[in-house]
Amino acid sequence: MARKPASAGMPSQRQLRAGEIIRHALADILTREDLRDPDLASVIITVGEVRCSPDLRHANIFVTPLGDDTQEGRDKLAEALTRAAAFLRGKLGREIDMKFTPQLHFIADKSYDEATHIDRLLADPRVKRDLED
Repeated sequence: MARKPASAGMPSQRQLRAGEIIRHALADILTREDLRDPDLASVIITVGEVRCSPDLRHANIFVTPLGDDTQEGRDKLAEALTRAAAFLRGKLGREIDMKFTPQLHFIADKSYDEATHIDRLLADPRVKRDLED
């Protein structure tokens, strides 16, 4: 039976499943480990999403610090995690059962800002009026 190709630009089931495995494992590692970087000390990190490359050798990890809504705070966190990527990759390799442990690329997550913006737009009285019609 031939496999059905994934739609162009859409991740496959394999990529989605690997991303969730990595997201859960990284969340556990970041909760448990005491990272020495001062930019990571006493920061609660939210791992929002993990997107894997088709060959599963690279993972883009979208992170945000809990309680810090500034772009500067998110960028600072992503840079600090990038510095600790080799350490985190080593820990991740012991936690997950995959053929290869992917290279980790940390990216500041902006999806929360977009959701807040949409909520504000929907709360606007003019938009509410149009939605009720």
